[in-house]
Amino acid sequence: MNCGLALLLGGFALAAQLAAAQGVTMAMPEKIEAGASFSLQTTGGGKATLYIVGPPQVLKREIQLGATTFFAEGTLPNAGHYAVFLATESSTQSASLDIVPESKPATLDFLAKPSRIQVNLHDGITGAIYVFDVFHNLITFPLPVSFELSSPSGAMQKRNAVIREGASWTAMDSTAQQGMDRFVVRMAAISTVRVVAQVPGDPCRLQMSARLASGQLHLATEPVRDCSGNAVPDGTVVTFTETYQGGQSTVDVPLKQGIAEVQMPAQSGAMISVASGLVLGNQIRWEK
Repeated sequence: MNCGLALLLGGFALAAQLAAAQGVTMAMPEKIEAGASFSLQTTGGGKATLYIVGPPQVLKREIQLGATTFFAEGTLPNAGHYAVFLATESSTQSASLDIVPESKPATLDFLAKPSRIQVNLHDGITGAIYVFDVFHNLITFPLPVSFELSSPSGAMQKRNAVIREGASWTAMDSTAQQGMDRFVVRMAAISTVRVVAQVPGDPCRLQMSARLASGQLHLATEPVRDCSGNAVPDGTVVTFTETYQGGQSTVDVPLKQGIAEVQMPAQSGAMISVASGLVLGNQIRWEK
């Protein structure tokens, strides 16, 4: 609030006590919904200036005392606490007015995180919602809301919640199947959708085989999958290690079409192992 407005409001407050003695009074609602029409009834005679002052806006209107002044829908669209002053040449009458959000939601701001997540993570997906009326006032009274997360297979998780102080949130498990999941929030006839990509988890089981080919040891894994059976994406690194008397060879190989394969020296008595990240596979001892 600037200094000029503060002085103006201070002057109104000091003059308010004189109004009743001169027969000037006003009657108006103490609370209305944002954007609603309303009226002001005054007593006395002559002209006066009406000020309605709030954080988001200031309304000034010249009125006739002793008559009813009507305010059309949309006059005060911003929620908040307003001070009302009726000023004549010699006195001021004051009151207060609370503008509350509309009871009917108009828009939902929905934030879902993350946009990409591994399958089968408990409470790995979070959704937060903020509810606004048609004038974009945050609706602060309780309202029911539902969150739904559905996978391509049709499996669905649902959470019912209540909007409090304009917001609500929930946590969902990422599903077992890779793909694009729909995260939907619903309130009355309004819904908003976000898409969450479910990607395979870490390799769950590694199984390799070995055979001799052109004097070299050909090593290949079976198709690599996560613990839910989803194919681990190509490019995931698989490490082959060959340990033999006097030495060790290690090769990192990316998956191609779900399989990792490599050629290594055929060392008699070598112990060969395979791993990807923290996951260890089977071991093979090679004997010529």
